Amino acid sequence: SAERCLHFGPSAVMTHYRLLSLSVSPGDITQKGYEKKRAKLLAPYIPQIQGKMPHLVERQAAGLLHPSDQINFYLSHLHTEAVHAALAKYKERKMPMPSKRRSVLVQSSVEACTPPDTSSPSEDEGSLRRAGRMVSSTPYQNHPAPNVEHWFNRVIQGSSTSSSASSTSSHPGGSVHAATAVLADLMAYTQIDNHSAPPDVTGLLEHSLHADRDRPPVASVKVVPRGYNHSSVMETADGVPVNSRVSSKIQQLLNTLKRPKRPSLREFFIDDFEELVDVQQPDPNQPKAEGNQMSPLAGEPLGVVTNWPPSLLASLQRWGITQPRSPCLTALDNAGKPVYTLTYGKLWTRSQKLAFTLLNKLSTRNEPLLLPGDRVALVFPNSDPVMFMVAFYGCLLAELIPVPIEVPLTRKDAGSQQIGFLLGSCGVTLALTTDACQKGLPKAQTGEVVTFKGWPRLLWFVTDGKHVVKPPKDWHPTIREANNEIAYIEYKTSKEGSTMGITVSHPAMLAHCHALTQACGYTEAETICNVLDFKRDAGLWHGVLTSVMTRMHVISIPYSLMKVNPLSWIQKVHTYKARVAVVKSRDMHWSLLAQRDQRDISLSSLRMLIVTDGANPWSISSCDAFLNVFQARGLRPEVICPCASSAEGMTVAIRRPPESGVPPPGKAVLSMSGLSHSVIRVDTEEKLSVLTVQDVGQVMPGGMSTLVCVVRVEGTPYLCQTDEVGEICVSSGSTGVAYYGLPGMTKNTFQTIPVRASGGPISGRPFTRTSLLGFVGPDNLVFIVGRMDGLMTVCGRRHNADDVVATALAVEPMKFVYRGRIAVFSVSVLHDERIVVVAEQRPDASEEGSFQWMSRVLQAIDSIHQVGVYCLALVPANTMPKAPLGGIHIAETKQRFLEGALHPCNVLMCPHSCVTNLPKPRQKQPEVGPASMIVGNLVAGKRIAQACGRDVAQLEDNDQARKFLYMQDVLQWRAQATPDHPLFLVLNAKGTVSSTASCLQLQKRAERVAMALIEKGRLNPGDHVALVYPPGIDLIATFYGCLYAGCVPVTVRPPHPQNLATTLPTVKMIVEVSKSVCILTTQAIMKLLKSKEAVAAVDVKSWPMVLDTDDLPRTKRLQIYKPPTPEMLAYLDFSVSTMGILAGVKMSHAATSALCRSIKLQCELYPSRQIAICLDPYCGLGFALWCLSSVYSGHQSILVPPLELDSNVSLWLSAVSQYKVRITFCSYSVMEMCTKGLGTQTETLRLRNINLSCVRTCMVVAEERPRITLTQSFSKIFKDLGLSPRAVSTTFGCRVNMAVCLQGTSGPDPTTVYLDMRALRHERVRMVERGSPHSLSLMESGKILPGVKVVIANTETKGPLGDSHLGEVWVSSPHNATGYYTVYGEDALHADHFNTKLSFGDTQTVWARTGYLGFLRRTELTDASGERHDALYVVGSLDETLELRGMRYHPIDIETSVIRSHKSIAECAVFTWTNLLVVVVELSGSEQEALDLVPLVTNVVLEDHYLIVGVVVVVDPGVIPINSRGEKQRMHLRDGFLADQLDPIYVAYNM
Repeated sequence: SAERCLHFGPSAVMTHYRLLSLSVSPGDITQKGYEKKRAKLLAPYIPQIQGKMPHLVERQAAGLLHPSDQINFYLSHLHTEAVHAALAKYKERKMPMPSKRRSVLVQSSVEACTPPDTSSPSEDEGSLRRAGRMVSSTPYQNHPAPNVEHWFNRVIQGSSTSSSASSTSSHPGGSVHAATAVLADLMAYTQIDNHSAPPDVTGLLEHSLHADRDRPPVASVKVVPRGYNHSSVMETADGVPVNSRVSSKIQQLLNTLKRPKRPSLREFFIDDFEELVDVQQPDPNQPKAEGNQMSPLAGEPLGVVTNWPPSLLASLQRWGITQPRSPCLTALDNAGKPVYTLTYGKLWTRSQKLAFTLLNKLSTRNEPLLLPGDRVALVFPNSDPVMFMVAFYGCLLAELIPVPIEVPLTRKDAGSQQIGFLLGSCGVTLALTTDACQKGLPKAQTGEVVTFKGWPRLLWFVTDGKHVVKPPKDWHPTIREANNEIAYIEYKTSKEGSTMGITVSHPAMLAHCHALTQACGYTEAETICNVLDFKRDAGLWHGVLTSVMTRMHVISIPYSLMKVNPLSWIQKVHTYKARVAVVKSRDMHWSLLAQRDQRDISLSSLRMLIVTDGANPWSISSCDAFLNVFQARGLRPEVICPCASSAEGMTVAIRRPPESGVPPPGKAVLSMSGLSHSVIRVDTEEKLSVLTVQDVGQVMPGGMSTLVCVVRVEGTPYLCQTDEVGEICVSSGSTGVAYYGLPGMTKNTFQTIPVRASGGPISGRPFTRTSLLGFVGPDNLVFIVGRMDGLMTVCGRRHNADDVVATALAVEPMKFVYRGRIAVFSVSVLHDERIVVVAEQRPDASEEGSFQWMSRVLQAIDSIHQVGVYCLALVPANTMPKAPLGGIHIAETKQRFLEGALHPCNVLMCPHSCVTNLPKPRQKQPEVGPASMIVGNLVAGKRIAQACGRDVAQLEDNDQARKFLYMQDVLQWRAQATPDHPLFLVLNAKGTVSSTASCLQLQKRAERVAMALIEKGRLNPGDHVALVYPPGIDLIATFYGCLYAGCVPVTVRPPHPQNLATTLPTVKMIVEVSKSVCILTTQAIMKLLKSKEAVAAVDVKSWPMVLDTDDLPRTKRLQIYKPPTPEMLAYLDFSVSTMGILAGVKMSHAATSALCRSIKLQCELYPSRQIAICLDPYCGLGFALWCLSSVYSGHQSILVPPLELDSNVSLWLSAVSQYKVRITFCSYSVMEMCTKGLGTQTETLRLRNINLSCVRTCMVVAEERPRITLTQSFSKIFKDLGLSPRAVSTTFGCRVNMAVCLQGTSGPDPTTVYLDMRALRHERVRMVERGSPHSLSLMESGKILPGVKVVIANTETKGPLGDSHLGEVWVSSPHNATGYYTVYGEDALHADHFNTKLSFGDTQTVWARTGYLGFLRRTELTDASGERHDALYVVGSLDETLELRGMRYHPIDIETSVIRSHKSIAECAVFTWTNLLVVVVELSGSEQEALDLVPLVTNVVLEDHYLIVGVVVVVDPGVIPINSRGEKQRMHLRDGFLADQLDPIYVAYNM
């Protein structure tokens, strides 16, 4: 060893040191103890070591070091030290640690978790785990009943389903100027100022939406969602309450993101649209190859041996007859005892028996089952080499083609489906197996072996003695010379996970055996120890084929024995005095860990230790460590022979045994950075990122018939230069011939023609690509630096998966992950490869520790490979898919990762640092002035986007109600004209009528209410009265009672008795904000308002007067109040926007009547009609349809309270069918309940005679973009019950106008258009074909109502826009609301919501701004009036849009993509917080799937929207608050998240 060892201390010390290093992994000594011992041991030599280290790296001559340089350094330590040095360069950056719910921490031990709310140092790391749920039933524990002020300074909350529940201040990035009085603070419209916006960290300033729209938010009373806990709420600069822990994490994340990114890229390519995606340009300073063009290498000539057989079967016959007693193969059991030795005589006779049986005794319908040339599957366990060998040679003798495969243990084996595909494509119908194996296979009911997923139907034949027949004396197998027929098919799994069959011909099989025999110097009767899988690759070539050719004795070590006793192969070498051992570096590594208790073994008999995965650069450390330990046991350094092989090229190169007189082995220390550019460089400056490789010897013998060259990996196969890395190609008679049944891939791989730089071919012969990456060094030694399978091309640079694994392992891994269980692969996201690292976490690793390890791995890979890791995931122990004989099944791991089925227990995503090719943020161009816009449209021949419904004045009809200005007059008139005409029917959950009201009954009840208000309540005209009733006739009667008394009614959803804590505050707030002086309600609710539970939630002493209307006395005739003018206030309509703003609008008497008239005309409503309504009656169009419309038009309304659907989903549809209703209204939440709840029950409903063919129009009442997927699913599901596909449509209303569009009964069907989503972000409308990529389908929101005019205006310039241009929808109509309701009459602030004028064109009309983006488009259809029909498309609310990277996103578009990304995502909501996009997903599956969602959500948002997700929050179903209209309350959610009240399952902070 003296001449090969670099001595920096006595060898005894080094041996000690290595043993010490190895002992730290199995846990013999602690890390601390290890470091102490190590320091003590090395102390005297440290200066020498430091002096000698550079000697390794500063070698010239393309980094090649010869034995004369006397190097033998434990190389993985070299790498480990490099990694630690790299990590030391990083300051310990605080990365926010993901938060998990306790129940998800199945992996970690309880002690590892920091208890909640302790002041442990890990607190700011965010070891944020709440034991169980800490959400209290009341938001105020141990607080006195809060007073009014409390509401205004804190955030309050209403029921999550309530449309009157609301949430926070309307926008991120605004501060609230407090007014002096608390009430003024509440009512004054909050002014938005940008000076307190959070610091912009991503460099892409997100303008507050108010910068470009002068629309301050409405009376924004802030409210918090149900069950959210108020513990430790604090306010941020912009007045949004947050919890300190969440915000500190987000701050950490922002700090992490502040650090400089990789240099941004300069050039762009157009991504079939004007969105620019960066394309990587080559770095001008990158290293380039400078050497001459390489010349192909020829193998040394094959020695001429006279008695070499003409075919492998001839050898078998020769040894079987001449040397029948000679041992061929010894099989061992799991205890390492020899169970059976197969002699050459036995092999010959048993193979003949099997061949005869297969050809003659298997038949179907008197036809032989098998014909020569048929393929047969060989399914043998790794513990039974004898049966396999007999079956293999039996097939060859019968001229059948064996296809050896793994034993499928379960139906779900990793990659098993692909194997089935291979068998199917090879036309395999028969599988040979052993009796024991057949018994172990899963069986169907019939007792037959099950058909595995993706497999063809197979006959299973057991080859044990009793099933095979002795051939008659005169039968002899034909033994031919090796002809070009296929000998066998070896399977191989590609990088993508597909399985291919590589066909090997008889001549190739023979030539390969010849070449191996010569290269390894095999001689007759030698003993060889085979640790590999004998079914394929080197295990098959050495242990089954070449061994028979040269009559060797193989000792086969099964994998199961190696698992029990990793030293077994060394013991067998010692026992049998084996001359050759065929192993993988894993076997050497395992034996090192177990060798200390073995004293008396000797490896001196070995003349060759063939390391078959020597082509993996990291095998060198195993070789060196193994030599260091076993040199003392007789192992000579020169017997270690690494070799390089692949399934396609078979053995490509092998280091020759010492006696063959070849040049000494070499080592190369290469720069990783150079390798990533495919260039070989000695690394002089950067001593950290180097790769040390050993040679794999010379190319295989074969004379001029064997040529080897290195070609460029991509594009035309040009020869490489001498200092360039490429793919090794071989042209020889001993490679695979083809991929079975895949001619296209075969041509690319097995028939490559390498060309010179001049363009001419280097030889007339085709070459086989071996998928090995490497170069040829001095002395024609071959060096391999990686495989094509592990190649990842990121930003134009190539990285090898194995190198990344080695770097990850060098980060003190043993404490946190298992050494052999790391998978590295790349996935394609947004036009580039992204690196993913998956490792198995040890069960005893703490969360904190694992997270630290993960962040260190990221830094190490970044530093050593100069590449970012996109995702690092840890999975629980033993859950990664394994290959059949150990090792990780990479393709299957990747597949599971992409399908969201990996179930990690820890995930760290780094899209911010990896994704450098996002499009440039959009720069806002100065707006074109409104006048130029009009001129431009005129020049382009585009009309201005303006449209109107039918003219009300022109419509002559016999509308008697038109005579009356006030609704109360209409009711009086109907009570006199048609007293018994039924107006309302209310249904209960059973579908029976619970109450009804005719015109006269309603009039009488209203009069009683009015008398009570005047006499009991002593109210004056103009006083405000809150009506707190469940949906029903009481609500309608009290509404008219208020009008009779001259009071102003305010309808309020009653509190939920089971959830007072969160629903009562909302009631209280509306009562106070609306300045109601009296509450009318039922006795039951009156009790609730003053109950004990109510005391805990609100200050019950401050309620105004409460009157119950259950038993009102009969009254004398009442003088109905007559308002002096129709412009007077009729009622107040309070509702909560999705931004959580509680806004009350004023409806005058004139607007109320106009609204009813418009609806009547559009829907053709008459007293003879019946309509069914399944809506909440508290605000908007729902209120108008429920309380106003029937009284005005006289039709009968069948009222179905949506709450009743909770106990009977089919209630609404049954009512529609029973009453043969032609027109019905519902909300999205009702439609969703029916779709989800009845989707599978249409058959049952049909048997109950539910028939929907009567429905002409079913309208969804909404204030949002039509949900086209929901309406289409609904139509499709209920088509079976007779629902016409044309029936379903949507309506559109908003705060300024309850009903802008409504489909009605006449006019063309709603149209659908397809828009380019990328253009939409740039605020442009671009129509595309249905199904084009990035398309968004948009349905028209119904027909514009009579009397309504709509124009599309530019949000900035307030000028009119052209047809099909995106802008704000403005509306003008007699039924517009007259303004927001405020106490101090500060209408000036909101004047422009309700009275605004265009800056150009028609500057006279007064419009109201809806706050919604949309466009008008003239269609080819004609209206009832014969005009071309103008369709209005609503895209979404301006308030909700997110402005990111200078573009405008609608949350619903991002949410739709996210929901599509995984089957377990039930619902999703997005919002932004300090420029980070936060995605909240509800998980409907099991909690172990929670972390699968993080990468999928990040991927889909990147791909579809070019946005990087900042935080992914996984929560339980039902956490995302939804109001009664079925709209998501995103701002509530945001507050709940920031105040840490969501009890999330997992929160991932993307780096």
